[in-house]
Amino acid sequence: MSSPGPGSSAPTFTMSSEGKPDIEKISNADQPERDQDASSDDVDLYSFHERNAGRLVIDPAEARVEFGDAFVSRLKLSRDGTKILWPQARPTDDPNDPQNWSDWRKSYLLIIITLAAIVPDFDSGIGIAGIFQLAAQYNTTTDVINNLTSNWSIFLLGWGGLIAVMIIRRLGRLPVLFWSQLLAFGFLIGCTFAPNLKTFTAMRCLTAFFGTAPQVTGLYVVTDLYPFHLQARMLNFWTMGFIISPFISPFLFGFLVARTSWRWAYGIGSIYGAIVVLLIVFFMEETMYDRTIRPIPPRPSTGLRYRIETLIGITGVRMQKYRVSWAQAIISPLNVVWRPHIFGVLLFEALLFGFGIGINVTNAVFLGSPPPLGFAWSEFAIAGGYGTPIVSVILGELVGRYLNDYIMNSAIRRNNGVFEAESRLWACYLAVPLYIVGFVTLGAAFQNKLSPGAVVMGWGIAEMAIMINTVAVALINLSRTLGGFAVAYFQVPWALKNGALQVFGVEAAIVTGLFLLVVPTVQLKGRAFRVRFSLTRE
Repeated sequence: MSSPGPGSSAPTFTMSSEGKPDIEKISNADQPERDQDASSDDVDLYSFHERNAGRLVIDPAEARVEFGDAFVSRLKLSRDGTKILWPQARPTDDPNDPQNWSDWRKSYLLIIITLAAIVPDFDSGIGIAGIFQLAAQYNTTTDVINNLTSNWSIFLLGWGGLIAVMIIRRLGRLPVLFWSQLLAFGFLIGCTFAPNLKTFTAMRCLTAFFGTAPQVTGLYVVTDLYPFHLQARMLNFWTMGFIISPFISPFLFGFLVARTSWRWAYGIGSIYGAIVVLLIVFFMEETMYDRTIRPIPPRPSTGLRYRIETLIGITGVRMQKYRVSWAQAIISPLNVVWRPHIFGVLLFEALLFGFGIGINVTNAVFLGSPPPLGFAWSEFAIAGGYGTPIVSVILGELVGRYLNDYIMNSAIRRNNGVFEAESRLWACYLAVPLYIVGFVTLGAAFQNKLSPGAVVMGWGIAEMAIMINTVAVALINLSRTLGGFAVAYFQVPWALKNGALQVFGVEAAIVTGLFLLVVPTVQLKGRAFRVRFSLTRE
């Protein structure tokens, strides 16, 4: 908000009884009240999208009705003039504002952050390809390997992402991305040459903790680069990268490990990590733009010096004084998560995605173990099986891309030019039935030793559903990993005792119950929740 002038008060935003943002007009006793158009001149357009994130006016005609002509005259619109661009770029077309960058520049940055987002789950999935060799190498069982390495590395993925979010808000996107990937690369080399199980476990867990940063940084980068009406499509592409990543490594390296040592798989994974680090060093850019500060502080350096200082974090340290405090950065995630419309959706996503993580970790055991638990597939057959979720995630990306655009545009038309956040949840009504079909089919295939086609169909449909649902609820990294890290502990023993159909059927039932409890409630009461529990009220 701009500072009030002498003898006047700046307008403030509140939420009306209908959940609409109001521009309040405050007058002094000796000054007549200003009309709406006049007060709108004082509205800070550069923070407006943050203060009203749950309800954004997208149609310029509706903005004219709600806020007046003066407000609309200050807005930047899409090229066809039908949508308001949130966030608003600076009127001077500042070349440092990522919203003003060219489509080509935005596209290659999106590709780099997507390649980086593949790293953590790709690295975690290498252990799936080598699970039987690792058990033989360290003279233990596949269950011990899963419990010590896979499960705890998945657990640390979430906490590493939470720490990354706190640092990102202070130092920026680029230094967190660079240092996290450099450290993850180093620790993955440690996995490659680990002499014993303890060292291997430590290296794998540290790789996960530091490597996960792109899976939260990407969300910031996409919203930095693209206006609101394009964000779901770009997030769909970025999300596809890290949802597909834990299947790529078992698929590729399963064939490799069948012929040579598991260490080669980790060595090649290290090469991929090195390529990502080099792409970040030479091509990635800082997308954090402090648009709400007046005046925007100039860059502390220029040219190559600015590039190096921004990459390693010196620029971020200098810019800290303009950003949120460390206390705010640390507390803000906790300040958001307790709100009922957020917590319920996160719990739903945690279990939906978490059980999917369990499938990825334990399917190698189900497929490779001898009867009665598994199918006794060869290492080549297991590797080929992991091609199933790769195809299904790609199909899910295509469906999600057009489905989310359709939902957004339909919601805007239905709400007279306004988009409300809970409209995204309509995609869940397609995802959850697919999820049920996939899990039940997969459980029946494992328990009754059905044909490989049943395994492929069940697994593929389940992963496609996860892909569609994840973009709809704006995935939170910690919730998915906390939901998934423990699944491998109980999934295989439970299946041995009571059958895989009961395991996967109960998991699908839990997700369905949460869906019925949470999603319709948030859709019906979301507006009231946003008014009552809005961050802007605090």
